[in-house]
Amino acid sequence: MRIAVCDDEEKFRNQAREMVDKLAGSLDVIVDAYSDGRKLLEAFDKNPYDVLFLDIEMPAMDGITLAKKLRERSDSIYIVFLTGHVEYALEGYEVNALRYLTKPVQEEKLREVLRFVMDNSKSKRQLMIREDGEELLLNVADIIYFEAQNQYIMIYTTEGNHLVRYNIGDFEEQLKNDGFFRIHRGYLISLAKVKKLVKSEVIMEAAEGDINLPVSRSNVKSLKETLYAYVENTAF
Repeated sequence: MRIAVCDDEEKFRNQAREMVDKLAGSLDVIVDAYSDGRKLLEAFDKNPYDVLFLDIEMPAMDGITLAKKLRERSDSIYIVFLTGHVEYALEGYEVNALRYLTKPVQEEKLREVLRFVMDNSKSKRQLMIREDGEELLLNVADIIYFEAQNQYIMIYTTEGNHLVRYNIGDFEEQLKNDGFFRIHRGYLISLAKVKKLVKSEVIMEAAEGDINLPVSRSNVKSLKETLYAYVENTAF
């Protein structure tokens, strides 16, 4: 996820950037800061951002004008205004602003915004597979785990299962930033679907009942560490 902070005051720019970095933890998040909206527009045209924190009162280009120009470029970006004046709220409706945060920014308010954005992003993320000659899109949030079966992979999801001819390592690479962990050479699991870790087994939550999967002895420690980090990072 790419996030940009634009504020002409260095104090508030640095504060917002540091707080986002802190709350993001080990998640795959890039945070850039700009003092001028024109510079942000130039950067956005080269490599778009997902979330934008914009100060409203800036001399060269005010935040509302900047937001309008950004919205012309993308309908899907999240725009959050930083301001000390709530009277600007009505203007924010024109650019479909997600929220206003009063300066100085409170960490709990920023946490709420990031939690909403990340939950929304995860719920929309999809994985394309080819099954029986047809291309299908699976919601990543629905995937429970992958199981290697000789030359095939069984994908277990909350909406049904899919048998596909793939390499489990391919899925591991594609989903490395989506909360998945390779517990065994034959299993790749969603950390979001883990119910319990017991010795050398992990218990996965599924509609038809709990599923016990083996964890390689060499992966037990790293699974625990990754799972704890995942829980901390998703508990905004």
